[in-house]
Amino acid sequence: MKRRDFLKRSLGAGILSSGFPFPLLANSLGFQFVDATAQAGIDFRHNSGAYGGKLLPETLGSGCAFLDYDADGWPDILLINSMDWPSHKRQRSTLKLFRNNRNGSFTDVTKSAGLDLELYGMGVAVADYDNDGFPDIFISCVGQSRLFHNTGKGTFIDVTQKSALLNKQAFSTSALWFDYDRDGLLDLFVCNYVRWSAEHDVFCSLDGKNKSYCTPEAYRGDTCWLFHNRGDGTFEDVTSTSGIFDTSSKSLGVAMLDFDQDGWPDLLVANDTQPNKLYRNLRNGKFKDVAVEMGLAFSNEGKARAGMGVDCADFDNSGKPGIVITNFDNEMLGLYRSNGKSFDDVAMPAGLGPASRNTLGFGCVFFDADLDGHLDLAVANGHIDDTVRNIHGNVGYAQSPQLFLNQGNFSKSPLNSAAISLNPKSAAASPSLISIATATWISSSPPTTVPPTSTGTIN
Repeated sequence: MKRRDFLKRSLGAGILSSGFPFPLLANSLGFQFVDATAQAGIDFRHNSGAYGGKLLPETLGSGCAFLDYDADGWPDILLINSMDWPSHKRQRSTLKLFRNNRNGSFTDVTKSAGLDLELYGMGVAVADYDNDGFPDIFISCVGQSRLFHNTGKGTFIDVTQKSALLNKQAFSTSALWFDYDRDGLLDLFVCNYVRWSAEHDVFCSLDGKNKSYCTPEAYRGDTCWLFHNRGDGTFEDVTSTSGIFDTSSKSLGVAMLDFDQDGWPDLLVANDTQPNKLYRNLRNGKFKDVAVEMGLAFSNEGKARAGMGVDCADFDNSGKPGIVITNFDNEMLGLYRSNGKSFDDVAMPAGLGPASRNTLGFGCVFFDADLDGHLDLAVANGHIDDTVRNIHGNVGYAQSPQLFLNQGNFSKSPLNSAAISLNPKSAAASPSLISIATATWISSSPPTTVPPTSTGTIN
């Protein structure tokens, strides 16, 4: 069933929701998360520019990243923002850079850092692309994406034109830095969603009268981009020659992994209503999509789901990468475990399937929440259209994030009877985040941080 048909049926009949099938055990976890946003001095509100015109980009949130932009050993925070549409200007909204004060609080340094500008931002990827020791910033946007070079003096300079990335305009979503040819220089991968512009916005409606947000099925797909780092501050578009070119994709998330463990970075791309892509690195500057044979392109029922967020990590301590992909409501999360030859979706036996059936997942991240040596999973949920709150029985527009704790009891028996358990521990219902980033940002001593040459964050 197409998403548009599903939404229409839901409007008329309502969506049944029984909540979480597992008890909420927040009081017995032995730890808790406390909202320290206000106390830390983080003042930020995302602006989608929505004015009633129901333009497609408004359905997506924006990215965030921890980065040590001033190289003082303490992670700072970057929050990407969108903006009002030019024809309906009401307010000015910019991205925000918060410097870590080393005492649990942050200071807004956006203006002094040279980042006080308006963009219709989507995702962000942070890395030291020129190997000067300071993390640089790539922001994917609706329209022209931007690359900002870190001067090493607490400021950034827009080098989009200088780097040969100008005039590459699209509905860009996520981005990732990685060294695909292992030459010591970080290359750039950019996800693009669909062929969309405000001038050619499609009229969609659930009731035949009032405009609603279109699903991606109303638009043609677009190819992702791969830019090779030349080492002189400029990038070469190698999308076609590398095997990445594919205009059927509608990409929202990307993650790096070495699924065949040959020492060369591969890429997993989450597509919305199109098959996911697993690009195997052929070690000669080219990639081959092997998602179908590796069991990652479709659901267990053979359908392309609405892939949103993606993360890869060894969640079963097997020494092999595992994968999670968030999807639309009524589709469940996909949790993939390597069987040595391909991947099996173990979301159902792991307990993630039923718990995520009635949520719409976006950002996701594996991390060890309880420090027991087993990677847990956090998922940010939220619907794309606020009119779903009018549908009887629906879970609503604002949806609670979910935390799945890994109990570490993966069995050596066949997967269909394995004791795989990641039980959901949910907070009270609250407006959803769209992106997730984790870091140690308050400590009695400077934390150990991920080197800035690592891959960036995922929207």
